[in-house]
Parts: sequence; structure tokens; C-alpha cells
Amino acid sequence: MPLPEDNKGSCFQSGSKRSHEPFIVPERFGNSGLGFGGGAHSQAPEKVTLLVDGTRFVVNPQIFTAHPDTMLGRMFGPGREYNFTRPNEKGEYVIAEGISATVFRTVLDYYKTGIINCPDGISIPDLRDTCDYLCINFDFNTIRCQDLSALLHELSNDGAHKQFDHYLEELILPIMVGCAKKGERECHIVVLTDEDSVDWDEDHPPPMGEEYSQILYSSKLYRFFKYIENRDVAKTVLKERGLKNIRIGIEGYPTCKEKIKRRPGGRSEVIYNYVQRPFIQMSWEK
Repeated sequence: MPLPEDNKGSCFQSGSKRSHEPFIVPERFGNSGLGFGGGAHSQAPEKVTLLVDGTRFVVNPQIFTAHPDTMLGRMFGPGREYNFTRPNEKGEYVIAEGISATVFRTVLDYYKTGIINCPDGISIPDLRDTCDYLCINFDFNTIRCQDLSALLHELSNDGAHKQFDHYLEELILPIMVGCAKKGERECHIVVLTDEDSVDWDEDHPPPMGEEYSQILYSSKLYRFFKYIENRDVAKTVLKERGLKNIRIGIEGYPTCKEKIKRRPGGRSEVIYNYVQRPFIQMSWEK
């Protein structure tokens, strides 16, 4: 169905035109229709209709060519990698199912300015999900918003994911492999600081099974696990790597004997000094 010329570059819903017009492109690039059935040398159509959450966005596909690494850039850019999406019977491309039109309209600004200005009322997590779906980099160079706490939280999650990937490969995995070589199928690791020292009485060790825990001295990982959000990210990474029964938290760990009590009958009881330290436990049992 042909669209009115005054709708060019606009977005509208249920047949009524919206006043918000993020992309007004007066130039014409030919008279081809909305379909993308041509070969690699076919000329891009003048405009395409993107259908998101019941809202139609009519845009010139040329706006996507400057961002070929994004999903829309691959669909409608010069590489002609749009064949994985076909228009519906009305010639409209259904994009981003499950994403609201309001958030999508905000993200479209990226293709015009390279910046996404997040207005009040749009949550940063929703904006992040949309950027991930559309393969748009979500970082401080791209996003502008009033809620810096929410933005920094998302960026911290990204940083924590990468950082824990490093800790997992360099510090944690070697301990897990050592347990596996002994025939064990789970691992409990206590993270101590570089300054901590463990000095147990050989005749009277702690009575709670700490001797089965693996010790990892790393002040960096200790500081990383201080934050609940980082522990949540670490759980996600371990789940992605196929591990099970994951527990990450803070627990008391005995480092050295504090004093010795003499019980009736000549029995001795060693009182240990406990420090609060992070622990991580996981299993690879089938």
C-alpha cells in the first residue's frame, strides 16, 4: 500500500500520524517499492516501514549505512544482508518483537547522531536490552541520560562480566581442575586476602569441615566479591559455562587459634579467630 508523501520520515500508530519525526529525509534514491527482493546491485528503496510494537516507523534505509555493524545496518545497508527478514503482506518489516515502540523510537536517534538521549520514563535496563537486540554498543560514548546511577550500574555489570571471566580462567579454574583430578565433582573455594594467614593447630583443627575447602589468596578477587551485584554476575558467568549448584556469598573462616580452653577431664578445646571472607561453590556433577 503506498504511503502518503507527508508521512516520509515519520512514525505513526493505528493510522494516525505522530508529531515526532526523528528522520526527515527529503532526498530520493529511486522509485522502488518497499520490498527488498533485488540482487546485490539493486538500488535501495526510497523508504521502508518498520513495525515495532504496533507502531510504524517510516525511514529512509540510507540512515543505516553508516552503522553496518548494527542489525539494521546489516538488514538495509549496502551489504544487503537483509534477506533473513522478509516484509509482511503490507510490505512492512516487523522488528524487535517484545520491545516497546517508545524505546525503539529513542534508539533510532543513534542512526542520526550516533548518540542515544534517554528521556525520563524509559528505564536504562530496557534501553540496554534494545541496544543489545539491535547490536548497538551500549557505553558512555553512546548513551546520554539523567540517571547516572542506572547507567553506571549497567556499565559495571559489563566490566564485572569481563573481569570475572579473567578471574575464572586465571585463578579459579586451576583449583577446579585440581579437584577434578582427585575424582571430586564439586569445589568449595574460600577467597582470602593476600595479607591473610592460616595457622591451625594440627591436633585440634576447626570442627566444621573447613579442611575440605580450597584456599585462594587474592585481594583483587576478595574486593570483587564484596559487591552483591558482582556476585550475581559471577553466578551468571558460571551458569553460562555449564556449572551447577552455584553458591557465592560471605562466610566466617577460621584463620588462626585465638586461645585454648581446658575442659573437665583434661580435654582441650581450641578457639579460633574467624574472619568474614567470600566463598564460591560449584558442581559439575551430571
